Amino acid sequence: MAPSRRPLRMAARCLLPSRDRKGAEVPVRSSWPEVLVCLIALSLLVSAGCSKKEESESDASQPAPVQVAPVRQESIRRIIEADAVLYPLDQSSVMPKISAPVQKFYVNRGDHVKAGQLLATLENRDLSAAVTESKGQLDQAESNYRATASAAVPEQVTKAQTDVQAAQQAMDAAQKLLANRQKLLEEGALARKLVDDAQVAFAQARGQFQAAEEHLRALQSVGKEEQVKSAQAQVEAARGHYQSAEAQLAYSEVRAPIGGVVADRPLYAGEMANPGSPLLTVMDISRVIARANVPQDQARSIQVGDAAMLTQTDSSIAAPGRVTVVSPATDPASTTVQVWVLAENPGERWKPGAGVHVAIVAVTIPNAIVVPTAALLSSEEGGNMVLVAAADNTVHQRNVQMGVREPDKVQILSGVSPGEQVVVVGGVGLEDKAKVQIVRPGGKEANE
Repeated sequence: MAPSRRPLRMAARCLLPSRDRKGAEVPVRSSWPEVLVCLIALSLLVSAGCSKKEESESDASQPAPVQVAPVRQESIRRIIEADAVLYPLDQSSVMPKISAPVQKFYVNRGDHVKAGQLLATLENRDLSAAVTESKGQLDQAESNYRATASAAVPEQVTKAQTDVQAAQQAMDAAQKLLANRQKLLEEGALARKLVDDAQVAFAQARGQFQAAEEHLRALQSVGKEEQVKSAQAQVEAARGHYQSAEAQLAYSEVRAPIGGVVADRPLYAGEMANPGSPLLTVMDISRVIARANVPQDQARSIQVGDAAMLTQTDSSIAAPGRVTVVSPATDPASTTVQVWVLAENPGERWKPGAGVHVAIVAVTIPNAIVVPTAALLSSEEGGNMVLVAAADNTVHQRNVQMGVREPDKVQILSGVSPGEQVVVVGGVGLEDKAKVQIVRPGGKEANE
C-alpha cells in the first residue's frame, strides 16, 4: 500500500517558505507543537520508504517457481505440413456425341447414379428411321450373296463346260476333214485349194476350243471366287452402314460412364445438346484426393504410401489418408512438388474444391533426443536455447540445435543429454544460474 500523502503535506508546510499574494517569500513561523508534528511526519516518510525497499529486496531473493520435464530418448516423426485443395477420386463431363434437343432428363443435380445408368434421352425419331432403312439394305445384300454363291456361278460354269465340249467336237471334225483331203491330194484325186480350206477350218476350230477352255478355267479359278467376294463385300458394306445407324440411335441415350453423384446439369429438357458442351457432370466422391504443393527440399523425404492426416481449415473434422502420387517434376513457377493424398469420404463430408490442411508423416526417427516444445526459448544471439535445472535448484542456459519437430515435442541435435531436466513453465525472463523452485503442475513443490 502506498504511504499517505498527509505527512508529506504537513512536512512541506512546516519546512518550505510560503509566499504572499504578491509572490514574496514569508518567513516560516511555526510554534513548537507545529515543529514537533513536522518531525513526526518526516519520520513516518523515512520509515515507509525503508519498509518498501526491504519488501522489494525480499521479493528479489525469493526463488522463481518453475515446472520441469525430463529430456527423453524416443522416436519422433518428421511431419510435413501444407495447404491443399480437394479433388474427387474420379470425374466425368458427360458430353453428347450428336446434336439433338433433350427429350427427357432422368436425374437432377445431387442424385447418385451408377455406371451405365440412363441419364437423359435426346430426340431420335430420324435416327430410328435410318436404322430401319439400313436394316433393309443389309437384308437385300445378304440375299444377293446367297444367290451368287449358290445359283448364278454354277450355271455359268456349266455353260462354259458345254461350250468347251462343243468346241472340241468341232475341232475333231475339222481335223478329220483335213486328214482326208490331204490323203486325196496325195492320190491326185483332189485339188490343192480344198486342202487349204480344210486347214483354215481346222485352225479356227482349234482356236475356239482353246478360248472355251480358258473361259472355263477362269470361271473355275478366278471368276467364281471374285463374284462371291464382290457379293460378300456388298453385305459387309450394308452391315457397316446398319451398325453406324444403330450407333447413332444409341448415342441418343446418354448413360453414366462412372458411378457417383451428379454435380452439374446445365441444360433443361427441350434445349439443344451439342457435342463438346457438357450435358451433365458426374463425380465419384466416395474418396477424395488432396493436392498439395510442397517445397522441393521437403518433398525429397516424401514417398508413396506415407501416412497423412487431412484437417478442414474451417472445422475440426479430420481424416487419415495415404500419399498416392509424388510428382516427378518440380513446378518451375513456384519451385514446389505436387503431392496427392487419398482419403476415404464416408458420408461425403469432404467437398471437392474445399481447402484442407495436410500433415504428412514423412520419416520416423528412432532413439532421438527430444524435449517438450514448451521448453524452447529464444536466445540473445537469435538461436534457440533451453533452461536446464540443476540439482542445486539453479537453471543454466544451453544453446541447442533443433532437428525434426512435432506439435508437442522437438528433436535436439546438440545441447542437452537424456535424463536432464528442462524448464517448461516459468522460464521466460530467468537469467543464467538463477535460483528456482521446482513445482508440480498442480502448484505444489516437487519435494512434497
